[in-house]
Amino acid sequence: MAIAAAIVIVPVGVLFFISGLVVNLIQAICFVLIRPVSKNTYRMINREVAELLWLELVWLIDWWAGVKIKLYVDSETFNLMGKEHALVICNHRSDIDWLVGWVLAQRSGCLGSTLAVMKKSSKLLPVIGWSMWFSEYLFLERSWAKDENTLKSGLQRLRDFPRPFWLALFVEGTRFTQAKLLAAQEYASSAGLPIPRNVLIPRTKGFVTAVSHMRPFVPAIYDMTVTIPKTSLSPTMLRLFKGQSSVVHVHVKRHLMKDLPETDDAVAQWCKDAFVAKDKLLDKHLSEDSFGDRLQDIGRPVKSLLVVSSWAILLVLGSLKVIQCFSLLSSWKGVACSAVALAIVTILMQILIQFSQSERSTPAKVAPSKSPPTAREDKQQ
Repeated sequence: MAIAAAIVIVPVGVLFFISGLVVNLIQAICFVLIRPVSKNTYRMINREVAELLWLELVWLIDWWAGVKIKLYVDSETFNLMGKEHALVICNHRSDIDWLVGWVLAQRSGCLGSTLAVMKKSSKLLPVIGWSMWFSEYLFLERSWAKDENTLKSGLQRLRDFPRPFWLALFVEGTRFTQAKLLAAQEYASSAGLPIPRNVLIPRTKGFVTAVSHMRPFVPAIYDMTVTIPKTSLSPTMLRLFKGQSSVVHVHVKRHLMKDLPETDDAVAQWCKDAFVAKDKLLDKHLSEDSFGDRLQDIGRPVKSLLVVSSWAILLVLGSLKVIQCFSLLSSWKGVACSAVALAIVTILMQILIQFSQSERSTPAKVAPSKSPPTAREDKQQ
């Protein structure tokens, strides 16, 4: 099984990492030469360059694994998606929620300007993490004393962003697992909060900060709810690379930023209430296996297929040229170097796959407590 998986992963991994390094190099050059002169010109160029890398992962979902994403949203919101700045909040149900968000962003025309608040270790990931850093993703250490100023300054920089962007914020703070759900239920019971069944308790400090800083220039919050139908396998990075299909249901509700409460405490409560409503929505989906009748056709554009095909052609031609110039396959030394390179790619792909696994994510610091919810929340955030 491991050998079969490696046979599948290696060629896809080679394509992704070689093309990704090219993208990283272009981003680095633009960062050094263009950003000091014009930040917005850099952002416009980086948007197009980063999309060349992100589209490979969209292709992985759309064309390689054939994952079907069903979007439930009203027509007005559907038509506005990608045409306005938005703060995106979402439950963190599967290992590839972020990729599902990228697919929806690509369909909406803002893939290159999609951002996220992520843990600091993410930027160390080869290729993908480096590209996120160049694209101004916000990286936090999960310590509010250290993260508060980082988050505020990062949000402030988005004021003059030249194109519509989405900023994704997973307010649960970690990915959903049964063990984490049990911990959240125990805490909710001790603190007198609604006991969750399908989500974790949101950690609201980051959300409150985002709303207070983005309210003047971001018109909407997209409240996304992601789940997997009972008849489908839960998608993982490994299953994607193996080409195993699945189905993902996404519900989107748009809230006007101006309609949110003014005080920080009220905004925090709004977030908690939104997740209570999300929990009930997931209960309904569990019984009906659907979010209702507002299903929108998002199609499967060929753009990602064309980009990956172009990268593949360039890689093959470049590899043949390198083999010819350096006679890599005509000596044991050349063969050994090639084998080492493939082994490195395989290892890097395994790191990416393991990094995405929910069971390996850092658990939220939620434990039973007799203290009031606000005090407890301050401690865990």
